[in-house]
Amino acid sequence: MRSKKSVAVALAAVVAVAALALLTATAPQAADMHTSSQFKGAKVNAGTVTHSKKDGKNVLTLSDDFQVPDTPDPHWQVVDSKGTVYQLERLDVKEGAMMQGAMAAKGMKGGKDIQFNRSITLPVYIHDVAKVQIYCAWAEALLGEATFAQPVK
Repeated sequence: MRSKKSVAVALAAVVAVAALALLTATAPQAADMHTSSQFKGAKVNAGTVTHSKKDGKNVLTLSDDFQVPDTPDPHWQVVDSKGTVYQLERLDVKEGAMMQGAMAAKGMKGGKDIQFNRSITLPVYIHDVAKVQIYCAWAEALLGEATFAQPVK
């Protein structure tokens, strides 16, 4: 018959092994995630962006507290470590913007739940990202910018 002390020691060992396995399994994912500074700019002053890897591809994701700027044509834009600027996808989904416009034409106020591209997969030709910018293509104006402590690859 086992003593209560030996059962407790065996149980503690099992818990320790399980905890170590869990940490080992999540460590590579955490190492591949990077979060930027808060956005700062003329129209965008909240939220951050996180870089992660998904299926070997680089993905940028805006935080939940990010607010879509009230401008006609906001786009994702990234700047690499050499200063090259890449204008990417439109931030808001066209159907969402058209729905807001149709509602406004009928005198109805739209909600703040405009659908937008919260995440984008970076094209393979972008090798690193030093800054993420929200850019209005219509006005050709920088709306806000968030930087990474080190360029993410």
